[in-house]
Amino acid sequence: MEEENKHIDELIANYLTEGLDKNALDELKTWIAASAENQQYFICQREIWFSAVSREAASVYDKDKAFENFRNRVESQKEIQSTSRRGFSLSALWRYAAVVAIIIAVGCISYWQGEVNVKDTFADISVEAPLGSKTKLYLPDGTLVWLNAGSRMTYSQGFGVDNRKVELEGEGYFQVHKNEKQPFIVSTRRFDVCVLGTCFDIKSYSSDEIVSVEVESGKVQVDLPEAMMRLKGKEQILINTISGEYSKRREERPVAIWKKGGLRFNSTPIRDVAKELERMYNCRITFANGKFNNLISGEHDNKSLEAVLQSIEYTSGIRYKKEGNRILLYK
Repeated sequence: MEEENKHIDELIANYLTEGLDKNALDELKTWIAASAENQQYFICQREIWFSAVSREAASVYDKDKAFENFRNRVESQKEIQSTSRRGFSLSALWRYAAVVAIIIAVGCISYWQGEVNVKDTFADISVEAPLGSKTKLYLPDGTLVWLNAGSRMTYSQGFGVDNRKVELEGEGYFQVHKNEKQPFIVSTRRFDVCVLGTCFDIKSYSSDEIVSVEVESGKVQVDLPEAMMRLKGKEQILINTISGEYSKRREERPVAIWKKGGLRFNSTPIRDVAKELERMYNCRITFANGKFNNLISGEHDNKSLEAVLQSIEYTSGIRYKKEGNRILLYK
């Protein structure tokens, strides 16, 4: 019995961190479905695990503190649930500290708390990059993802087994692990992107006028509401969410320079520029009365907010006043 319990704890540890292959996932689902006690045990350990770090503390993540918090919660739960069949195996999870740090650090693991059944037990994972920061993580299939500031990505616990689909709000760079039998799909509010294995960047903040897909290598398919386009390496599509117009062009410059703190504007509406600066520098930008329909172009390599504002002022004539993290743009 002890060996069986240890094996189940190993399955749960892998499930909460690295993910499981199809056979292991089926085994865990079968075990959970075998009894209400098993269901409750799994849900209990998952809730302890995901609540070990608060959402507020996530942006200043401290791994040692997080795991001490988790240990304390487990010990408290042991005392409360004296009728529990066993305590959770810390040793199984402890070995996955580095992997879990990636998940907890971004601060948004969400899960369904409805009726207890196997379907509800396996809910979606949501990962966020807070304002003023970026997040890097690996998906269970080995795909590398960078999330830009103010972005959120959601995927199911069955990712890599039932499908390879993620939902994106914001901007993300994807280095997709190739799998010809299972396409990788990124779904946004404006379009879907389907690939087998490639590197590309998607920018699709719901508040932005211009959204885009840019391919670094390989090929992608972009499914729009009324059209479908295929892009290959060094190609980009820009979509105007107001007019519905889109354009495809070649782009020789490096993709996703934001990963290294860079900014690039290419005839970008000034209000979209302001939103990007707000996300990147965690500031608040407002506009004075009047028309602001300027299109901004330029590239900034890891510059300060002040330096970027000065450059915009020089090229567009739009002036600024800065008080703390609040900026007023005026003419």
